[in-house]
Amino acid sequence: MQSKFLGWALLAPTLLILALFGVVPFIYVLFVSFHQWNPFGANPDMLFNWAGNYRKLVFDAQFLASLGVTAAFVFFAVLSELVLGYALAQALMRDFPGKAFFRTIHTLPLIMAPIIVGSVWKLMTTPSIGIIPNILSNWLGYDLNIGQSAWQAFATTVIMDIWHWTPLVTLTLIAALVSLPADPFEQAQIDGANRRQIFWHITLPMIRPAILATVFIRMMDAMRTVDEVLMLTGGGPGSATRYVGVHIFKEVFPRTNYGYGSAVSVIVLYLTIVVCWLMYVGLIAPRNKGKG
Repeated sequence: MQSKFLGWALLAPTLLILALFGVVPFIYVLFVSFHQWNPFGANPDMLFNWAGNYRKLVFDAQFLASLGVTAAFVFFAVLSELVLGYALAQALMRDFPGKAFFRTIHTLPLIMAPIIVGSVWKLMTTPSIGIIPNILSNWLGYDLNIGQSAWQAFATTVIMDIWHWTPLVTLTLIAALVSLPADPFEQAQIDGANRRQIFWHITLPMIRPAILATVFIRMMDAMRTVDEVLMLTGGGPGSATRYVGVHIFKEVFPRTNYGYGSAVSVIVLYLTIVVCWLMYVGLIAPRNKGKG
């Protein structure tokens, strides 16, 4: 009895913080989502409108477009980070000159705040002063202007996200690769397995939990990208980089439409949970069932 009380006492601070900064804000946002509320408008009162905000977002062309753009952004960014992260993790498992220096430089983007990342990339991609447009123009004869080209702006935000978060994927996969036992690989080599067979039948199944956990974390984080994109493109040109996080930001802050913005936030959270659950059911649950 005393040990149970001690366990709950040790968990109490964490549970309190989780309730104050997680559960309570969510309940408040859910409450606001059922109201029409613009505190800086002509009528600052909070008016209950049932599911009016949710009906509105179903027919909101900007919101639906932002979902499609966000899905494309998440797919290309997370997939690229996973491939590059694994390649870098394998490279860092080997010894080569300057390995320690490269590993330090490689992890530096992780310590930078997203708004700083967006500011740096804004400076690097500005046509008049940016180093990237100058290099592309002088060396390759290619004009880069993310303020005019929609696909260039989209591609630049994807590359920026890859640059920022690939080190996280690399570190996660390095930890997974280091923890692998050597016996299965030695036995496979004795049996004459090549590198491709070893990867598909030994390495990949053994690091699958780490890969899926990394994909879950990066997917959820990419779906709520705001700071970097706002600093780099502001959601433009047009709606080319108006991801759902940017869409929510512009509804809540410039337009002060708190009720509708809260409804969009709840729906985005729901969609994120559904996507993660579908990935779990499709990838993890069958594997656990097969073991059982």
